[in-house]
Amino acid sequence: MKEKLLGMTLEELKQAAVSCGLKGFVGAQLADWLYAKRATSWDRMVNISKAAKEALAEKYDLGISAPVGSSISTDGTKKYLFEVHPAGKTEGGSALNQHGDGLAVEGEMAAPNKMDSCRGGERIEGQEKAEFVEAVMIPEEERRTLCVSSQAGCKMGCKFCMTGRHGFHGQLEAADILNQFLSIDEAAELTNTVFMGMGEPLDNYAAVSRAIEVLTAPWGFAWSPKRVTVSTIGVLPTLKRYLDEQRCHLAVSLHNPFPEERLQMMPAQKAWDIREVLDLIRQYDFSGQRRVSFEYTMFKGFNDDKRHADALIRLLRGLECRVNLIRFHKIPDFPYDCATDAAMEAFRDRLNNHQVLCTIRSSRGEDILAACGMLAGQHTSSD
Repeated sequence: MKEKLLGMTLEELKQAAVSCGLKGFVGAQLADWLYAKRATSWDRMVNISKAAKEALAEKYDLGISAPVGSSISTDGTKKYLFEVHPAGKTEGGSALNQHGDGLAVEGEMAAPNKMDSCRGGERIEGQEKAEFVEAVMIPEEERRTLCVSSQAGCKMGCKFCMTGRHGFHGQLEAADILNQFLSIDEAAELTNTVFMGMGEPLDNYAAVSRAIEVLTAPWGFAWSPKRVTVSTIGVLPTLKRYLDEQRCHLAVSLHNPFPEERLQMMPAQKAWDIREVLDLIRQYDFSGQRRVSFEYTMFKGFNDDKRHADALIRLLRGLECRVNLIRFHKIPDFPYDCATDAAMEAFRDRLNNHQVLCTIRSSRGEDILAACGMLAGQHTSSD
């Protein structure tokens, strides 16, 4: 299989050019076409000779592929479906297994599928099944935010999340992640990105950090780090690496201030106690351009009352942060409903009155299963 150019650094692209008998400056041209000009085919690279492109194409693939489907919500949100061939479940290792406590998360131990790569899914022995991941483009006034996936499925097993309930199906490469930026209709209009799609970004940190490097490097997309937010349930110690190495924003999926109740919904609480996550976060400065926020999905009668609000206030007291209250979107075979508007507003007001900045996030894309917790890599009808 050919190596993908998408996701390579400037130096790696230069080395790729040299490996094909070309001058190193051709690698700089490739970086310009892939990242600055966002070329999606060899034909667009008009200042690279035909012979040079043929030499490169013999050994390398651009790594760019069009989405296989899309759908548009009544609110303008657009969901894209991508076919990927992710690395196997054991490659890179599970962050949960690295913790060493033997925690098995729902879907983690399932056997890999042996299927062909075509969309029809006929069984062919010895070949991995093509998987599907989703990216969501959210328009809001002048902003165009891409919610990007980092894994096919997820190991974390959060019970209220469709992605987690479908299990883990492999790690995306940096090329798979960046392809979501390059291959959508709004590629040239994107202003921000959130790693809040399918998967736990810090469980695939090597590929996510590589994608962030390409997004923020001057030879890459040249985005400011403050245009990028990475969401996590709090994977320790990878979270420390992220905070040490990156300048992008952080969003933590909290959902309940009481550890024993959080564990009921989020099995990973057993490995990484939210109190330990907060202890780590408090060691870093979020008073400047880098921000930390906490995602809190509201469930009726479970985490939406004064007791939970007061516990959350105590948990976050003194930390420069924001709490985003998220409306729960009903999924099959799950007993809880979304909290009422009145309960969410009372919860928000109580936090704000105690100097914890809190907002209610607008729900987007629910009618096309694109809202928080609803991504499942399902086939989507093309426009």
